[in-house]
Amino acid sequence: MLGGRGAGKTRAGSEWVRSIALGEPDIAQAPHRRIALIGETFSDARNVMVEGPAGILAIHPRHERPAWSPSLRKLEWPNGAVAQVFSAEDPDSLRGPQFEAAWADELAKWKHVEETWDMLQFGLRLGAHPRQMVTTTRPIPLLKRFLADPSVAVSRVRTADNAANLAPVFLEAVVGRYAGTRLGRQELDGDIIEDRADALWTRDVIEGNRADAAPPLMRIVVAVDPPASSSKRADACGIVAAGLDDGGMAYVLEDATASGLKPPEWAAKAVALYRRLQADALIVETNQGGEMATNVIREVDPSVPVMSVRATRGKYLRAEPVSVLYAQGRVRHVGVIPELEDEMCDFGPGGLTSGRSPDRMDALVWALTELMLQDRKEPRVRML
Repeated sequence: MLGGRGAGKTRAGSEWVRSIALGEPDIAQAPHRRIALIGETFSDARNVMVEGPAGILAIHPRHERPAWSPSLRKLEWPNGAVAQVFSAEDPDSLRGPQFEAAWADELAKWKHVEETWDMLQFGLRLGAHPRQMVTTTRPIPLLKRFLADPSVAVSRVRTADNAANLAPVFLEAVVGRYAGTRLGRQELDGDIIEDRADALWTRDVIEGNRADAAPPLMRIVVAVDPPASSSKRADACGIVAAGLDDGGMAYVLEDATASGLKPPEWAAKAVALYRRLQADALIVETNQGGEMATNVIREVDPSVPVMSVRATRGKYLRAEPVSVLYAQGRVRHVGVIPELEDEMCDFGPGGLTSGRSPDRMDALVWALTELMLQDRKEPRVRML
C-alpha cells in the first residue's frame, strides 16, 4: 500500500492484521496463528503499529482486543493468534521464528532493508499461503522491484482521500503548500517519484555507495546550517554529521535536522550529537545571523571547537563539487537517511521543487567540504 501522509496506511495495516488474526471471511479463510510486525525500530513499531491511535490495539473492539506484552514484544488474541514485534535495526532477530503473515511498516526507512526483508522471507513458511503487507511511500530499489512483480497487489491512497479524518488546518497548510509539487506527489499522493532529471544526485549513486556501518574514522565533524529565525514556519536547522577514514573515504553518519527550535535548542541538539559521536569540530554557517550562531553554541558548551564558514557562492555551486565526490564513489551513507536523500535527489539548479530551503543538504555540503575539499597546509619549519 502506497499512501501519502495521513492517508490511513497505518489504519489499513492494523485492520488487515486484525482480520487475518480473527479469520475474517473477506480477508482470510481461517485465523493466522503466527504474525510478524516489523517497524523501522522497536519504538516505532510499538508507538505506531501497536499502541498508536490507528494501531492494532485501538482498532479492536474491547471483547476482541489482544493482550499486549511489551516486555515480550508480543500480542496474543483470545483465539490463540500471536503477533511478534521486530525491529528492522536487527535483521538477525528474524532468524528462527516462522510465520503465516507479516506487516512491514515504513519499509523505505528501514536501516537494513535488504537484509531484514530477506530474513523475513525465510521465516514466512507456515500455512497454505503465507503473505505480507507493506505500507510505505518513498522509492527504494526493493520497492521498485515490488512494483515490477506481477504477484504483488498494489494499492494507492492519497492524503485527500482521508480528509474526513484529518484536521482542516492540516489540509489547508500542507495540501495548499505542496499540492502539485514533486514533494507533494510523493508525500500527499503516494506516487513513486523517480529522480529529478537535473538533480545533482541520483538515488542509484547513493544506493550504490551505502554502508551498514562506518569503519574507524580519523576525523568527524558536525555541520550546522542555522535557520533565519526560530518561528515554527521558519526553515529547519540543518544538522548533519560526517566522518573521514584513513583511506580518504567519507561516511555520512546521521541527519539530526530539526524544525521550529529556538537557537539554544538547536544549539543543544548539535552539541549533543557532537558529544555522542565524539566529533572533532562543529562547522557552523554564519551567513544567517552572523556571529549569533557561534555565540549561542558557545553558551551551550564553551569547550566545543566551533569553526565558522561563510557562503560566498550559491547553494548549487557549493553543492556541485560534493556531488562529484559521490559520483567518484568517495562518499558513503551509513544506513538509510531518507529525508536527507530526498532533498539531495530533488535539488537542481533552481533549488528544491517545493521552493523550500535545502537545509539538510546544505549542512551535508558544509560537512563534506570541510572533510574533503579544503586545502590542507602542511606544517613547515622556517630557518631563521
